[in-house]
Order: sequence, then C-alpha cells, then structure tokens
Amino acid sequence: MRYFFIIGERSGDLHASNLIKAIKAKDKEAQIEGIGGELSQAAGMHLIHHYKDLSIMGFVKVLFHLRSIKKNFRRCQTALLKSNPDAVVLVDFPGFNLRMAQFAKSHHYKVFYYIAPKVWASREKRVHKIKAYTDKVFTIFPFENAFFQERGVAIEYVGNPLLDAIADRPYKDESRDDFIQRHHLADKPIVALLAGSRKQEVKKLLPKFLALQSLFPQYQFVLAGVDNLGSAFYRSVVGTELPPIIYNDTYSVLQQAEAALVASGTATLETALLKIPQIVCYDVGGGQFFYKLYERFLIKVKYVSLVNLIMDRMVVKELLQHHFTLKNLQEELHLLLHDQVYRKRIMTDYESIIKRLGGEGASAKTAHSIIESLHQN
Repeated sequence: MRYFFIIGERSGDLHASNLIKAIKAKDKEAQIEGIGGELSQAAGMHLIHHYKDLSIMGFVKVLFHLRSIKKNFRRCQTALLKSNPDAVVLVDFPGFNLRMAQFAKSHHYKVFYYIAPKVWASREKRVHKIKAYTDKVFTIFPFENAFFQERGVAIEYVGNPLLDAIADRPYKDESRDDFIQRHHLADKPIVALLAGSRKQEVKKLLPKFLALQSLFPQYQFVLAGVDNLGSAFYRSVVGTELPPIIYNDTYSVLQQAEAALVASGTATLETALLKIPQIVCYDVGGGQFFYKLYERFLIKVKYVSLVNLIMDRMVVKELLQHHFTLKNLQEELHLLLHDQVYRKRIMTDYESIIKRLGGEGASAKTAHSIIESLHQN
C-alpha cells in the first residue's frame, strides 16, 4: 500500500514517526512519503518537503505570508497527486490539514486523521469539515469521544501516543549523577524550563522564568531547548547570561527535575506522565482585556492544560495572561519544591491520568485500523 503523510510541526513528527514504524511492521510492502521532519524520515518516510516550510503561526504572520501559504498548498497538492496514495494520513496541524483533507477527498482518496483537531476547545465549526472530509478520525484523549460522536464523526479512540514515546525514550534508566555528568551541569537540584517551541511564546515566558533564579539560588534552572531555536535566539531574548540549555533531550531534563515551568501545550501532559510537579504558563500579550475576550469568544473549555482537561478539575496551577506574574510564579514554585503534601496530591492525580489514558500501543492500534480499512475497501 502507498501512504501519504502530512505533518506540520515537531510534536506531530514524533507521533507520526511511531505510526510509520507501526505501519511498516504490519505492511511489509508499505511505501510511505509526504511532508514531515527528521523523525518521520528516520522512521522510513520519503521526505518530499520539510514541515518547517509550511509552519507559519499566528494571525498577523498569516496575513503577511498569504502568498507563501498558497504556494505551500499548491506544492502539497501537487506532491499528493503525484504520489497517488491508497491512504492520506493527516497528523494534527488543523489549519493546513483540513484544507488538504478537502482536496484529498475531492480526488476520492481515503483520508485518515491522526490526533484529532482540538475543535472541542475552540473553532467548533471545523467539526463539519472533519466529518465531511475524513473517513476516520483517531482520538487520543478519552474526553474527546463524546464530542465527536454526538456530531456524527467516525472516530476510534486509540489511546495516547505520548505513552509510547515516553516508554521508548532514551536514557530512561539514567541516574541523576550520570545525567549531570553527561551535560556538564552543577551538582544542584534542577528546575526544568519548557518555554515552548515558538519564538513568540519563548519571548513572553522565558524572561520571567529566569527571573526566578535569584529567588531560588539553591536550584539550577535548565532550559529544554528546541533545535529550531538556537542559542543566538535565546540570547537575544534574555541577554548574554543564558542558563544551561539542553537540546533534543527534554524527557531526560524532566525526569531529573524537582519541578518544571511549562508552556501550555502537549508538554504539560508529557511532564505529568513523567510525574514532575509543574506550573502551566501562557501569555500572548494584551493582558487582562485580551484574556477576557479570548475567554468569552474563543475558548470553550474551563482549562487550557491537558492535565486539567483530562481530570476535569484543577490538578496543576495555570498562570495565564495577567496571572502570569513573577510573584505568582514564585509562590507556586515554592509550594512545588517544599510542600510535600502538595506534591503528593499532584502525584496521585498524575497516576489517575495515566490510568484514564489507558496503556501503550496507540501507534500499533492506529496502524492496524488504517490497514484494515484499506483492505476492506
């Protein structure tokens, strides 16, 4: 069978790479190509274009790059038609992929959506496109199922692929001493900094993260860097005094940390699955006024972090917009580091989250379902 993947960002590349491995294990003659990154390429996908060429985030940036976006769509459409696959597999990245789903379905291709768009949180009208232009959607959070089923979308809950990624992570049995030696760190307890993968969120979050260093001198703050943002960019944000930066080893940084400051997104769930107390942070500017508009007209859920959404209650503190202050960060981090009862409660909730997500094997279940659907067709 021939498979065409469209992956639009780093986290999708990770999950797609595991799905590609699972497909190749079940379909020995699988031919896989598409748009992705280094991880999907290493898993055996022929890379036609890199996802970095497609990723333009933010409303203002989109306005200034409309010509580039249209060009990217045409490139992707041409590559898809040339591939002429048995299955089109879309991975997250809804702004781009829902348009590609419409194009693919208009040319009578089977369309599978892995990691359903979070339309339950915002932009609910997109669910009509999902229903019209996909053959099956694979959900990864249990609370998504009722939402999609009520709206007539063909779904299958396969579990969360982060469980697979974390179970297969390198250095998972590494000791703290070995980690410190491998990365040439000081022999001090660690606070992990996950400031996001996009420039605009790093610019908002990282300076306040680092302002905490002088308030917690007995700890070392270690930044889990992303490779698309080099040290020159980080230096431009915070000046020449950079903390230790460790690239492409986020899970190791987390598992050795006492606590973590985390940009809202997938990383909040990764931090929970690795059982590290955390503060969830988010600030796009505009202060309280913008937050109220955002809350009233865009967001349809009570929480922004996946950790709290899964449990449907506050498990970890969310410091959003005007609540994201140095004083609030200091108070919450002090609790995480020094209040053992508070830490224990968070750990107990983390265990409940892991149980709710089910076991490992999301990639294998998704691969099996796609292949079975193709054979039935």
